[in-house]
Amino acid sequence: MPNISVNTSHGLTLIELMIALSIGMIILGALTSTFILQRKAYNTQEQVIEMTQIARAAMDIIGREVRMAGYFNLSNPMQRDSAAKPHFVGIPNTIARLEILADLTGDGDTDDENEQIIYTFDSVNKMIRRNTGGGAQPFAENIQAFSFLYFDADGNPATSDAAIRKIRITITARTVKSDPLNPGSGASTLTLIEEVSPRNLRFR
Repeated sequence: MPNISVNTSHGLTLIELMIALSIGMIILGALTSTFILQRKAYNTQEQVIEMTQIARAAMDIIGREVRMAGYFNLSNPMQRDSAAKPHFVGIPNTIARLEILADLTGDGDTDDENEQIIYTFDSVNKMIRRNTGGGAQPFAENIQAFSFLYFDADGNPATSDAAIRKIRITITARTVKSDPLNPGSGASTLTLIEEVSPRNLRFR
């Protein structure tokens, strides 16, 4: 008896092919959307980390330098301006800038490096500038606000240079770009507040 082979395999019909392509496109679209969202979340988190590091580093350095304000060698008393003002002022009571004076070398003046430090806020370029005698150099960028308040020994606002015993420093940092996950919300911000009591000021 002759062998008869029957081919039972079938190819894909056009409808089956269209269904398979549609399912594939749906899956690919879902994977692409997930990747894009994860990428945006990663970029946002990266900006937040950078903003936090900048704010904390700036606060740490400013706080450390403020704590040295008013230092001088007791055997070589300081005079701020002249014999008419014999009391050395470690932090002048100024609104527009945070000025720190310390006779770190003990030579009776504040003319040496890092003995007079001035911090100012550049609102146009969103940064804190630091001046040690060579001009106001960029110190911390992407800063939305920088302020400081002076208090006396009782915690009341200081009314004179000599009354200052504590400084409240406030830094508000911002991310470089707006949050892509929250359109219209603007840049993320972080506010740090620290109160510093320079130990040398109580000897004034």
